This record gives sequence, C-alpha cells and structure tokens, in this order.
Amino acid sequence: MERGSDKHSPMIDEALKHDTASLLGGSPSESRSQEGREQEGPAEGEPTPDARLSGDPWLSGDTLSLDDANARADLARHLDRAVFPARPGELVENARARHAPEDVVSSLSALPDRLYDTIGEVWAALGGKIEGGHANLP
Repeated sequence: MERGSDKHSPMIDEALKHDTASLLGGSPSESRSQEGREQEGPAEGEPTPDARLSGDPWLSGDTLSLDDANARADLARHLDRAVFPARPGELVENARARHAPEDVVSSLSALPDRLYDTIGEVWAALGGKIEGGHANLP
C-alpha cells in the first residue's frame, strides 16, 4: 500500500514552522507570530493559572494541595468511571483489573460497605480533602 504525503503546501509548512519556532528554539516568549493571536492574561483581580498551587488568597483556601490533587488523580487513574455506582468489592475488582498498586487496592478494601456514586465520594470516604472543605456524603 502506497501512502501519500502528509505535507501541506510549502507556504503553509513555512507558516507553521514560523509559528512554532520559539517553542522549538527554547525561547520563553509567546510562540504566536501575530500579537492579536497571543493568549490573553487574567484580568485585574482574577487569579492566575498557578493560583491553585500557590495558595492564592483570592480562592479562600477551598482548594486542594498539590499532594492531595495528585493522590486523588492517582486513585482515579486506577478506577474505571463505568464501574460507578459501586460497592467496595466491585471497586477492588476493578482496581485489580487495571493493575493498581497494592496500597490502592488495600485502601479500597478498607472502605465502609455502601454504594459509592463517584470517585469523589470514594476519595472523601478514604479521608481525602474535598474542595469547599466538605463532602456530600449520605
């Protein structure tokens, strides 16, 4: 089977090359070639994108620490969303099927026996911090 070229016209190739030149060359500046296409920064009084991680007071302390966010994401990575709603036994089976580490499996095994509708409910039941400071558990 013969494959065709995946190149654009030479003019489009050069325009794309120009737009990404600063990224490829390691320049810390914006890679857009036209000022009108540059990403707009936050307005005055709005949080910056790194505010969640730096503890910006504008967010009033209702955010997760980086460690908590990473731990919750790690837990979610080892559970399939389609398994919910589920009981702890089903969560353990699903985590094992997804090759979760033993510490994740043992944590899920220790969950109180009830029906969990979301990963957030599982995280809260494991003692994880929830944005807003509380969990909506029955």
